[in-house]
Amino acid sequence: MNIIHRLRERIFGFPKKLPEESTRAERGVFGENLAADYCKRELGYTIIVRNWRYKRDEVDLICRDGEVLVFVEVRARAEDALVSGYHSIGKHKKEVLQRAYKNYLKQLQKTPKHFRFDIIDVAISNSGTGEVRHYANIPLFSKHYSA
Repeated sequence: MNIIHRLRERIFGFPKKLPEESTRAERGVFGENLAADYCKRELGYTIIVRNWRYKRDEVDLICRDGEVLVFVEVRARAEDALVSGYHSIGKHKKEVLQRAYKNYLKQLQKTPKHFRFDIIDVAISNSGTGEVRHYANIPLFSKHYSA
């Protein structure tokens, strides 16, 4: 690894390019790192927690967008995948995410007035770079749901 890559890792905390021989887990972590960086730098979110777990459920990112609590599901896929990360979240996954989000909200001392669900789709190219696509305010809860 050359000096520029090492400096970039020190400054940003993660590599900006994924090695060719990376595993599925490494691609997932790479995607989550890009998504977290995008949330902070581009969207201005404050990251509260990454990879929050409750029993078998996990939330990739929990952020604040002003006064709004934002639950973020990150999907890292190959750029030539048949199904995009956005479209890979089916009915069952939405039910699992909803259960996790409700459990997170229950454990808060003061529940936020507003919360929403975002998806960040990271398309990883063959060269190892990632393109981030953000989808905000995806319907997951009924509009009358309150914590």
